Amino acid sequence: MNATISSTTISSITSSSTTRPATSNHWISRSFISRPFTLLALLIVGTVSAQAQQTTLALDPSKTTVKFTLDAALHTVHGTFRVKPSALQFDSASGLLSGEILVDAKSGETGNGTRDRKMHKDVLESERYPEISFHPDRVEGAVASEGKSLVKVHGMFRIHGVDREITVPAAVEMSADSWTATVHFTVPYAKWGMKNPSTFFLRVSDSVEIDLVAAGSVAHSGAGGDTVQ
Repeated sequence: MNATISSTTISSITSSSTTRPATSNHWISRSFISRPFTLLALLIVGTVSAQAQQTTLALDPSKTTVKFTLDAALHTVHGTFRVKPSALQFDSASGLLSGEILVDAKSGETGNGTRDRKMHKDVLESERYPEISFHPDRVEGAVASEGKSLVKVHGMFRIHGVDREITVPAAVEMSADSWTATVHFTVPYAKWGMKNPSTFFLRVSDSVEIDLVAAGSVAHSGAGGDTVQ
């Protein structure tokens, strides 16, 4: 058998051995050069998103009102509560909402001393349950970073020592440094175990309407936990 290799075969082998490594090296070089820039871009985007998502909503008691309305046979009772300093933490990306809104149950008043004493002693039992609170856990719907939004807020409402799961509609308005939220909901207090103060001569509704207007300041948390006002 002749062990003869043609010049064409030698040329083909030589060409294959010299061109493939060059192409492979070129691809590897481009891959290693571009990868750090891709990772850097992703890191920057992730950092900016984290900064934009974490928002602290501080509640200002002087700008916040809680009003309640109770229908009665002869007239309608109107009253107010005062809120305590509170704060909420909102993640705009996930819709998660934490923190609390605290209401001073003892501050409830209707403008009638006798009626108020009865309300605190027999209905609210505010000496035993001095706080009413709302602990939200999520927002249903998108909250615009500027302007008005209509959403629903889900969480636990605590009154008379018992937690109740509720979802309430909220009209929210955001700006760079302030926020407001207007909420209306019904509390079926008699159904929830509180005493109906009706008498033989005066009948009142077994539910009360609540109107909350919350307002305060906005702060955004940075990537390292820094707060940007």
